[in-house]
Amino acid sequence: MPDRWLAQVAHVANWNACYNAAMNDTVQLTLELPRQLFSAFRQEPEEFLAAMRLAAAVKWYETEQLSQAKAAEIAGLSRAEFLAALDRFGVTPFQITASDLIHEAQSSYDT
Repeated sequence: MPDRWLAQVAHVANWNACYNAAMNDTVQLTLELPRQLFSAFRQEPEEFLAAMRLAAAVKWYETEQLSQAKAAEIAGLSRAEFLAALDRFGVTPFQITASDLIHEAQSSYDT
C-alpha cells in the first residue's frame, strides 16, 4: 500500500490509546475513520484493521524499524506467513544491502 495511503489514514484518524492491565501489558487503540472508507476498500472494519496492521508491520520492517519476528507479531501472523506477505508487497526479506555483503565478504577474506 502506498505511503500516501498510510499518511491519509493517519491524517483522518483520531487515535486514543488506553492501557489495559488485564490484557497482559497490551495497549488497546481506538481508531475513528469515516464509514465510506470501508466501502471504498470493500472491506468490513475487521478486515480493514487486519490489512492496516499488516501494511504498517511491512513498512516498519522495510524501514528497518522492526525485526521480522516483531513485525509478524504486530501483523498477527506467523513468521512464515509474514515472509509470504513481504513477497506480496514486493519487500525483500533481507535487511542487508549489496555493499554490506561486499564489505562483509572482504572482511572475511582479509582475516
